[in-house]
Amino acid sequence: MSRSRARATTTLALLLLATTACTAVERESTPAPHTTTPPPVTRHAKQLTLPLDAYALTVNETHVVEDAQDILMRRCMNNRGMEWKPLPHVDAQDTEPPNVRRYGAGEAQALRYGYHLPPDPPSVVRRNRAWEERDALPAAIQRAAYGSSGKGGCLKTAQHQLVGDTAPPDYHAFNQLTGTALETSRHAPEVRDAQRKWHLCMAKAGFDYPEPVAALTSERWNTPASTPAERATARADVTCQRSAKVMAVWAAAETRIQRRLIQHNSYRLHEAKSRKARWLSAARRVLNHEGRTNHQHHLSDQ
Repeated sequence: MSRSRARATTTLALLLLATTACTAVERESTPAPHTTTPPPVTRHAKQLTLPLDAYALTVNETHVVEDAQDILMRRCMNNRGMEWKPLPHVDAQDTEPPNVRRYGAGEAQALRYGYHLPPDPPSVVRRNRAWEERDALPAAIQRAAYGSSGKGGCLKTAQHQLVGDTAPPDYHAFNQLTGTALETSRHAPEVRDAQRKWHLCMAKAGFDYPEPVAALTSERWNTPASTPAERATARADVTCQRSAKVMAVWAAAETRIQRRLIQHNSYRLHEAKSRKARWLSAARRVLNHEGRTNHQHHLSDQ
């Protein structure tokens, strides 16, 4: 990871990807001619939220922290006689919802792109390009911004101004527990029953995979772009997920397990949530103050 990307990120682990991919029995035939077109994507599929999500920053919240930190870094860099170009804003609707593809192919993406990820929206592309431009900054500017370690310079100054000595959000407990919940819920009787129904539905359509994640991670889809066979498989996949209620059943099982894990790990998670809240509230104060200041400057120029 480059120095300019030494920042908080949310990792939603899909522990099953490696373990289930090798168990897939790939004997796809031509899709059944009477396979129905999948119904519109459900609201549940778009907005799957799990209890442990409250203990980690979302992508949008990560952008809030980055933007506030960037304002403070710009002030620091300007004080050193250097320019600092702010990161472009990412539209909230351009960020991927949490837990997409957690239990298999995401409906909206699968219908259009098969198992491939969709292209990044323009606002995300602009922000990614800005990070790449920072990676190419002259060495003197890099040192001023990040120090020799990548964690010093104006970055360290900005973080201290933002939250003092509060450590960055810690995702160790979140990643560990959300991974445990995913793996444990996979073996719940009701989830295994839903996956069995999904498997039978896929078999009728001419596909043979043991579970949705195995279809998602098949090596057949390691191509530059989705193929007709991939899109046909994905369409059957999401149709069978809907008929077998895979997402609803699995999410209910994992929600129950996550709540139990939260009760048993309350101290660790309380600290993680406290750090998250402090960083986020501090970032919002900086952004609100910057907005008011810019508005006042605009009025004075009129």
